Amino acid sequence: MSSLERATWPRERLGEALEALARMSGLERHPEELPRPPRSLDQPGAPTIGDWIEEAIEWLRLDCEPIMALLGELESFLRKAAPALLRLDLDGEERFALLLGARRGGIVMLGPDHRRHKIDLDALRSALVHDVEERRGSDVDALLDEAGVRGRKRERARRAILRQQLGAWPIEGCWLLRQPAGSPFMRQVRSAGLRRLAVGGVVAHLIQQVLMLSSWWVLGRAVLQGRLDQDLAIVWALLLLSTTPFRIAEHWFTARLTTGAGALIKRRLLEGALRLEPEEIRNQGVGQFLGRVIDSEAVESLALTGGHVGLIAGVELVLALPILVAGAAGWLHALALLAWTGLAGWLWWRFLESRRRWTTTRLGLTHELVEKMVGHRTRLAQERPQDWHEDEDQAVETYLDLSRSMDRRVVLLKSLVPRGWLIVGVACLIPAFVAGELATGPIAIGIGGVLFAYKAVWKLVRGLTDLGEAIVAWDNVAPLFHAAERPKMRVPPGLAARGDTAEPAREGRLLEARELTFRYRNRPEAVLKGCDLSISVGDRLLLEGPSGSGKSTLAALLVGLRKPDAGLLLLGGLDRQSLGDWGWRRRTAAAPQFHENHVFTETLAFNLLMGRDWPPPAKDLEEAEEVCRALGLGELLDRMPAGLLQMVGESGWQLSHGEKSRLYVARALLQKADLVLFDESFAALDPETLNRALSYVLKRAPTLLVVAHP
Repeated sequence: MSSLERATWPRERLGEALEALARMSGLERHPEELPRPPRSLDQPGAPTIGDWIEEAIEWLRLDCEPIMALLGELESFLRKAAPALLRLDLDGEERFALLLGARRGGIVMLGPDHRRHKIDLDALRSALVHDVEERRGSDVDALLDEAGVRGRKRERARRAILRQQLGAWPIEGCWLLRQPAGSPFMRQVRSAGLRRLAVGGVVAHLIQQVLMLSSWWVLGRAVLQGRLDQDLAIVWALLLLSTTPFRIAEHWFTARLTTGAGALIKRRLLEGALRLEPEEIRNQGVGQFLGRVIDSEAVESLALTGGHVGLIAGVELVLALPILVAGAAGWLHALALLAWTGLAGWLWWRFLESRRRWTTTRLGLTHELVEKMVGHRTRLAQERPQDWHEDEDQAVETYLDLSRSMDRRVVLLKSLVPRGWLIVGVACLIPAFVAGELATGPIAIGIGGVLFAYKAVWKLVRGLTDLGEAIVAWDNVAPLFHAAERPKMRVPPGLAARGDTAEPAREGRLLEARELTFRYRNRPEAVLKGCDLSISVGDRLLLEGPSGSGKSTLAALLVGLRKPDAGLLLLGGLDRQSLGDWGWRRRTAAAPQFHENHVFTETLAFNLLMGRDWPPPAKDLEEAEEVCRALGLGELLDRMPAGLLQMVGESGWQLSHGEKSRLYVARALLQKADLVLFDESFAALDPETLNRALSYVLKRAPTLLVVAHP
């Protein structure tokens, strides 16, 4: 058995392997053990081993990212992929490699004996690309024979040619493990190694400053003692040159830190946006969404910049204290610096309050402006011309008053604090000048300490200003950040996949609801209370009721868009906990009300086949065209130059209200779901088109529920 075979795991121990990889990589994981992968995987109609791996990693409360590595970049990928799982084919036997990292030209893998094994990078690469390169290798060998390439050069030339020809060939069977975006943020920071980068940057800056101060101490002492010679000049120059590698190291640590932290923040905010409930964004307008996006960028850039600069300023202030104590004013200088730093903190707090009030007003103006721009025509038609700008004038006046107040505080913070320290620092030296009792050295040290502290105070003000703006932006972004921590429904590996790929129900009861209760946030009364419903396979149901009676809420509960506060809801005899969100939504499909549905700026085929694999095979495109023509969209397809591949949406082909409605209907029908639900989806259609579309829906939908007004 080769060293690579000894370091890889068989399929039956894959659950144990994933737990060991999570533990050895320092990733927090779920304490329960994983079962073995079932033998039915990869059989026709059954989930694949990839499905099971993704579910198993999610069950461990980790994130899994399937990756297709390119053959030309495989070596670089293997060095940086850890922790990762690779699927290998070793002489016809399926094995799995667990990557822990790279070391000295080799890859560190976790073996079945739970020990670390160092494997040659070329051996692992060959195991991944052997089959691909063998299929092309005969042609390359013939070419090399014709060219007369022999000896050691032959293997290098063969590999170079294959890499050139197959550089874009995808290598599948790779899964990356990492902390989920919703886990505690400091745990993500620790797992990503950002604390080490922060400490490394601070230490590099500290050493750099110490070397610089030492160089000037050597030079200043020599000058004041009147014995500056060539040797001291060389020592001074060497100390200054020694700061260069530490300056480079500081910039490297800082770049890695800001890039890594920025990526974590982006992942976290995106995860939080996906976890928001519909009620949390239903009443927000375009302006509020735009402001939240802008503030998320501000939090990332300003927080990282301000935090780094503030941290560096703190290091320099600490270094300035012993210099000032050694100067002419002694402890008076140090106490003055501490007091001045406290004054800077107080002015910053005043600036922060003013900035928060100013930002709230500014965002209000932005929200109002965007909303009125969206409804500009309606506003012109419904309001008197003399009233068009009355509210804006009052809001702008308030905004200008707050701007003047904030500008005054900014001037005090950015101008008075750094320059004021120069005045205070020099004033502390006046008694020593007047007394004339001190030597030149302590006075020079005191002046040098004042200048060094001035540089630190200037950086502190700059960092606090950026940090304050980030804190204000955080008020708008915090709901997204905290929403990522909301618990996510997890299903034991294998169960969700079985629910996802289960055969459509042919007979019997499909969906059953008992005593369903649901209430919206901040509303005391329940919209639904004690609701019972039973739907059998093949039913055609019409749900009618006045506005506000809870029809759409019930529809959202049935298709899994909302979760009931109480009651029992079963789909095919299984609850949502058993099927999981993905399995539930694959067996139910809905076309929500028009204002809650969307046409994305993509091709018509993309908008129709969103619930299927992408890119779609030819049979899916044929089916989509068939459904569109059956719903009366044939003329639209004939007018589109690219047919189903025509871009639609804001920047593409403009669809009418009725065409959009039928697109939503077609999208739901193409999901191949057991239960199809339409919520007022036919209201925009004329009688002839309605009759045609409804006849086709009744014929195609396995089980149908239509929500409509009486």
